[in-house]
Amino acid sequence: MDEPGSDQQPVLLLVGSSGGHLAQLLALRPWYETWRRCWVTFDTPEAVSLLAGEDVVPAHHPTTRNVRNLLRNAVLAARVLRRRNVAAVVTTGAGVAVPFVVLARLRRIPTVYIEVYDRIDTPTLTARLCRPFLSAMLVQWEEQRRQYPEATVVGTLL
Repeated sequence: MDEPGSDQQPVLLLVGSSGGHLAQLLALRPWYETWRRCWVTFDTPEAVSLLAGEDVVPAHHPTTRNVRNLLRNAVLAARVLRRRNVAAVVTTGAGVAVPFVVLARLRRIPTVYIEVYDRIDTPTLTARLCRPFLSAMLVQWEEQRRQYPEATVVGTLL
């Protein structure tokens, strides 16, 4: 990786666990395809295949109830945010998102969380943890606004 501050071209940081979280971020392609971007996700065969040719930073997993990997991902987030000119962080969760959202917001980098499409009646833990640090909260169903009245409904991604 380059020296800190050496890469000044703005980059969109797309952060998400592999699987459905990554699939929902990939569905945003028409919106982000003109942006220079960097992905943060798990180094799984599926993610490697789906993101072939993309700039990918592998995150540490599992993240569920794993304090060690939370701390490792916090160090990773600090390093990525220091070394790149991040224009914004966009995430669908899950656990890997928390340190990136918190540290980005502390650096005054815009943060956007998109609540996953399959959590209609209850908020995800990741969304609850990230919420105080968000610039924007997006939801895919009008019903999700019961948990997030401030959210913008963007419609389903998948």
